[in-house]
Amino acid sequence: MAIQQILNKCLNDWKNISHLDFCLVAENDMVYVSTCSRRLPAASRLQEFRESPALCKANSSLCMYKIAEGSSPSYILIVWGSGESVPTIGELAVCQIQSLLTAYAEKSDKNTYMQNLLLGSYSQVDAFNRAKKLHITTSVRRAVFLVETKQNKDENALATIRNIFSARTKDFITAIDDTGIIIVRELQTTEGYEDLETTAFMLVDMLNTEAMTSAWVSYSNIAEDLIQLPNAYKEAHTALEVGKIFYAEKNVFGYNRLGIGRLIYQLPVSVCEMFIDEIFNKETLDSIDKETLITIRTFFENNLNLSETSRQLYVHRNTLVYRFEKLQKKFGLDIRAFEDALTFKLAMMVEDYIKYSKRS
Repeated sequence: MAIQQILNKCLNDWKNISHLDFCLVAENDMVYVSTCSRRLPAASRLQEFRESPALCKANSSLCMYKIAEGSSPSYILIVWGSGESVPTIGELAVCQIQSLLTAYAEKSDKNTYMQNLLLGSYSQVDAFNRAKKLHITTSVRRAVFLVETKQNKDENALATIRNIFSARTKDFITAIDDTGIIIVRELQTTEGYEDLETTAFMLVDMLNTEAMTSAWVSYSNIAEDLIQLPNAYKEAHTALEVGKIFYAEKNVFGYNRLGIGRLIYQLPVSVCEMFIDEIFNKETLDSIDKETLITIRTFFENNLNLSETSRQLYVHRNTLVYRFEKLQKKFGLDIRAFEDALTFKLAMMVEDYIKYSKRS
């Protein structure tokens, strides 16, 4: 909730309790929040109050109070009413507003700090010193989650995630750009990688049911202290990219479970292209029709089991054999044999990586 909405609720609560009207005026004499449509004091009178050393000024119809945001006064609180209780009520309202502004500023500062930390903008000493000032624990275990939806700057997804982790005050939910949402989650000593995967699947399910959006979620290795978080953010980012390239059928990608996709991702594109030319010569995987491609993927998913593949695709076993023999004539690889199947699977993954690299 934005600070303006919070302050508006606060002043309306005070009005309901005290039966007085309140108005918070910004430095440019514009109404920031108000509980009424009363006319403001003259601009000259507001300016005179700002320039005076007094923190409060009152007459028979209203009281004015200075409220600081940071080191200098930024707002004037006007309380309309008369009676002995008005100054006390005004001072109490000032205290609450001041506390809300301070808390919101601290939260904003922590958010900015975490963004800069993840980007590696601080030296080790500077990172520790700033964390100490902001009362952020440096030695606790944490993990970075990266959530990406099909929509850029998805406010519904962000609101859903904030709601999911609303009770976890030591977690950070932020964003560095419009493409994804970052969650820096503090871990208990007993939590491990299975818990991270469970959390990732929970996020996918909740975003699907609550925000009505499909999402990909990646997570990093566990960072043992604050200084390891920039590397953890890179791991989560890499996991998301590798997962979307090589494991398109999945929604959750852990950096510790990227398999052979991690190796291919680190290869130069030129080396990958040489591998494809060596295996297929002048042929390309694009020449394979969609039906055959589905057959190949299902065959691999069933660990080269012809009978199970035939059952799942509702295709006769002899039909599968015919398709694979036709494939063997075209590419020189019999995917019913383990070594040729491994080569073909690698070639498919490398081809996906080349296409991704050329699009980027």
